[in-house]
Amino acid sequence: MIINNPDPLIFRRNNLDGSSSPYLLQHASNPVWWQEWSRNVLDYANNEAKPLFVSVGYSTCHWCHVMAAEAFSDKNTADYLNEHFICIKVDREQRPDIDQYLIEFISRQNGNGGWPLNAFLTPDIRPIFALTYAPVNSTTAMRSLLSVAQMISEYFCENAEKVSPFHPGENHPPYAELSSLSETLSTYFDNENGGFGNRQKFPPHSTLLFLLYQLGINDTPEARFMCRKTLDAIQLRGLNDHLQGGVFRYCVDGAWTIPHFEKMLYDQAMVLWAFSLGYRVIGNNAYKTMAENILRCLQESFEVDGLYISAHDADTEHAEGGTYLWSNDELKEILSPSELETLANTYVIENGGNFEGKVHLIRMNDTPLDNIEEKLLSVRKARRQPAPDGKILCGINALTAIALIQAGRYLERPDLEEKASLMIRKLVNIFWNGKVLRHSYFQGILQEQSFLFDAAATLTAITMLYENDLAWYNLMEEMTVYLKSFKNKEIWIESVSEDFHPVAASWFDHPVPSSISLSELGLTRAALLAGREPEVLQFRESFQSDFYNLTVLVNNGSFHLFTSPDLIPWKNIPVNSLQRRGTPSTDCYNGTCMSIEPDDYKYGQ
Repeated sequence: MIINNPDPLIFRRNNLDGSSSPYLLQHASNPVWWQEWSRNVLDYANNEAKPLFVSVGYSTCHWCHVMAAEAFSDKNTADYLNEHFICIKVDREQRPDIDQYLIEFISRQNGNGGWPLNAFLTPDIRPIFALTYAPVNSTTAMRSLLSVAQMISEYFCENAEKVSPFHPGENHPPYAELSSLSETLSTYFDNENGGFGNRQKFPPHSTLLFLLYQLGINDTPEARFMCRKTLDAIQLRGLNDHLQGGVFRYCVDGAWTIPHFEKMLYDQAMVLWAFSLGYRVIGNNAYKTMAENILRCLQESFEVDGLYISAHDADTEHAEGGTYLWSNDELKEILSPSELETLANTYVIENGGNFEGKVHLIRMNDTPLDNIEEKLLSVRKARRQPAPDGKILCGINALTAIALIQAGRYLERPDLEEKASLMIRKLVNIFWNGKVLRHSYFQGILQEQSFLFDAAATLTAITMLYENDLAWYNLMEEMTVYLKSFKNKEIWIESVSEDFHPVAASWFDHPVPSSISLSELGLTRAALLAGREPEVLQFRESFQSDFYNLTVLVNNGSFHLFTSPDLIPWKNIPVNSLQRRGTPSTDCYNGTCMSIEPDDYKYGQ
């Protein structure tokens, strides 16, 4: 809710009750006088000469819930914050510009960051100090939020004019050579468990996509091993919801055993893309099954009126993973002895469980157990379910449409491409007014601000639809012009708004492709399909820029560009391909064009 009345009394209460953010609504009953970020609130802070306390999070964040129930519900803490600060709640999914700015600040300050992200700033938005979770009472290891706030208030009173502005900059990743990219990734690879790094395991979506498309271009044992080991771990281990499909956010251990149980739409989209591609490139039927289970999860858990909500909570009734876990006694009660024995031959079933006395299901093999799994799922569905975040995010829905298009092609499911087409038409109808692509939609309220990611994902999806249907051409060209408006000279800007300074877009390709990478992919594809020369791109540092490097493969001719009067069946051409309509019929690849006969064309024959 944007407060238009500058009356100071308006700000002496919690004003989140009219918000269009499920996350902010979760904090509407806190005794803290929370405001939404707006120009009016900032002007009020300047008039009062009070520093800002800005708390950033999202509705499915476990530790955000903990702070809401602890420090933000504590009267002493709230009274102090209300007296000495202007308190602002930010949904990171609605304001990725503010979130990115503060994440870069806390990462510069501490070396890492996360959510909830609690930051203290001057009234003119100069960051003073930031921290993540803080308890209601101090411990030997951690100061309470109240004690931190007291220290910052004292510091501000004495040093307000000395606080330096924070300018994060664009942080270009270093350039790299193609020959070094897979080798560099192998140095981070966990050969024993799959994935990258040895501690928490996040699904490396962009890295998998880069390596899988590389396999389609140049099959190497090293890249194939990294892909298979990681895909197998995601499919079999604790990241996967084996009963209903879908993946959780990440695993807290290096062996992919126990997840953080929230389900995010962007993870489902990226995993769908990766496993569909993995099935086409590697040929493992288990990857096709995994992709089909993701589709089931999307349909049953995320889809609302042809679009998809943003997330499902990690917690159920304040217990993390409560919906998904089983006691040994429950399993014995639900299943017959023979069913339980069959289950134990496929899943790891330990006495006492593997997570706080409960069993989180992890597969040992691919043996189908459809009847047993459906029996367990029917019981699970009768339980209380995690709360959904019902926001419709334009860019993440466009990313989901991209994944549906790719899955349609690699799984030979044209119905998925048609579904994506209907999605993009609906997104355009809701979010695009001919000049601006809006960002989020919840309970009939549109967020008017526009962001680079939304434009980039939407254009990229449209270019893929245009390969099948030339009727998308005008919108593809229109969205190309709109996307370019986010570039200021050579710098991509994530968003421009009246209540925050412009923030340079991020280059980091995890957990979703960066806005820059998606923008360059969309523009490269649009240029190639429209018969223009794309701007030349160069490879960047591995892992940080893996989706960008995938874009470079498209940009530098490592993807086939087929021209033909009619669409060639996608199953007949390599995964690294684009298609456009025209004559003569050609296949252009690595700077060389050859004539083809499209009616009976099949690559490699």
